[in-house]
Amino acid sequence: MTLRFYYLKILIACLILSSCSNFEKEFGTMIIHGGTIYTVDSAQTTVEAVVTKNEKILFAGSFGEAKNFQNEQTEIIDLKGKTMTPGLIEGHGHFMGLGYNELELDLMNTRSYQDIIDAVAEKVKASEPGEWIVGRGWHQSKWDSLPANIVKGFQTHHLLSEVSPDNPVYLRHASGHAGFANAKAMEMAGLNGFVKEGIKSFQIEGGEIIVDQFGNPTGIFNERAQSIIYKHIPEKTSETDVQAFDLAIKACYENGITSFHDAGISKETIALYEEMKLAGKMNIRMYAMLTGWDEELLDEWYEKGPMIDPDHRFTIRSVKLNCDGALGSRGAWLLEPYADRPDHFGHETLPMDFVKKTAINGLKNNFQVCSHAIGDRANREILDRYESALSEMSMLGADHRFRIEHAQHLHPDDIPRFAQLNVIPAMQAVHMSSDRPWAIDRLGKKRIIEGAYMWQDLLQSGVPIVNGTDVPVEPINPIASFYASVSRKTLEGTPEGGYEPEQKMTRAQALKSYTLDAAYGAFEENIKGSISIGKLADFTIYDQDLMTVHEKEILSTEIVMTIFNGKVVYEKIE
Repeated sequence: MTLRFYYLKILIACLILSSCSNFEKEFGTMIIHGGTIYTVDSAQTTVEAVVTKNEKILFAGSFGEAKNFQNEQTEIIDLKGKTMTPGLIEGHGHFMGLGYNELELDLMNTRSYQDIIDAVAEKVKASEPGEWIVGRGWHQSKWDSLPANIVKGFQTHHLLSEVSPDNPVYLRHASGHAGFANAKAMEMAGLNGFVKEGIKSFQIEGGEIIVDQFGNPTGIFNERAQSIIYKHIPEKTSETDVQAFDLAIKACYENGITSFHDAGISKETIALYEEMKLAGKMNIRMYAMLTGWDEELLDEWYEKGPMIDPDHRFTIRSVKLNCDGALGSRGAWLLEPYADRPDHFGHETLPMDFVKKTAINGLKNNFQVCSHAIGDRANREILDRYESALSEMSMLGADHRFRIEHAQHLHPDDIPRFAQLNVIPAMQAVHMSSDRPWAIDRLGKKRIIEGAYMWQDLLQSGVPIVNGTDVPVEPINPIASFYASVSRKTLEGTPEGGYEPEQKMTRAQALKSYTLDAAYGAFEENIKGSISIGKLADFTIYDQDLMTVHEKEILSTEIVMTIFNGKVVYEKIE
């Protein structure tokens, strides 16, 4: 070896050592350990510890290895035996409805018509004459008993009008697909002289006004007939909008929700969300669907294309179409008439030609289409329009991820079509708990068994299910929907064994429907939905292991901490 070559080797060795000494080791900003951590990642389903660096997951694995990422600035969170999962995703809800439910008259827990009367009477005391009283949440099929005077299964306005003679009142059904007005509200809408003798309801396009035997309005406005009253209710203010937004964020954190699929927003709501993002207040991952009611809004967005936020705070790349009503208000569009109203098939609330037109526009402009359908006819008609549009565009195998929101009641022949067409069912399991006891009255036993809440059949066909609550139709509590998914019982724990138990989800399927499958339903499975290196640091922490605890104990599970974007945003005070 020459002396020159010898010195060259020494120089190379020194350069290598120098570069190694200058290498800056990567440290985590947070290490979480000390409990069961479910990753929803098939490569490793549980881990001992998770390391985050700012808003991303840096490491998931053993606690011993995690400690290698620790320095004096690293925050250590000891779960102390608690359980952690990826941050939960509300797969179908109404964000501002959640917030406004906190500001307006909340009737979700009313159990009788008298409860409504009492709540309104109290509100009247605190209101000026002429001031509107609005609320939401009543559901006649969930009451302990119906009043003596009912028409078409609904109460009449007379008692409501007695306690609020000078205040117009409009109370939305829990489903949002019907509403209940008092005499003052109907007078302001010009209906005080409305009498159609000898008819049972007054049909309008996409809805109906229910009337009594003398042709007088009972106060019930179904589906699109609600607009007759809506247009007289004062507009919300920018101040109340911000209040409702802040309250919705708070409610999400308290329930472990870190992402939210907002099912249908207007131009005004888009402006509010953009304002909140600019102000640094969009502290949830919002996946918003454009409301299909506003064709001008859709055309505007088709022209400029999807808005996919690199900060993962506010994304718009989908359209929401409302194609039928709800089962509770007998607005769901059925192939056969209602068992408890044999002359009625429900309502087509949006022309099916418009569904196909929107599907084609969605495919052309890279927008996902999400169509509300509860009844079997609505589901079939939408699947038909999707299939026609996909065929026409030669995109039957494309990754379009069109969705049907609710998919609550299906004809057996249509169940396999979801997988065949790559259509995602976004189903809210808690609806089964709330609705199944009375849904059998609407559909009869055969239709319930063969086609209602068909979770396992759909999963086995090869499609994921996006879970959620449809808040404010139901409370945002994800534990209730998880329990419904795995038990098929009411929240009171009945019946023994659950309704149609063969359709239960496993606990792993239920957790995935609230995390990775929900992320997939928004084209976001590569950035969230599982605890995997490189994904967003959003986590939900529970006081007990909802994957192993006895079924009857699931509903007692509490959210004790929510971590969003690598920061603790909620911690339950013990």
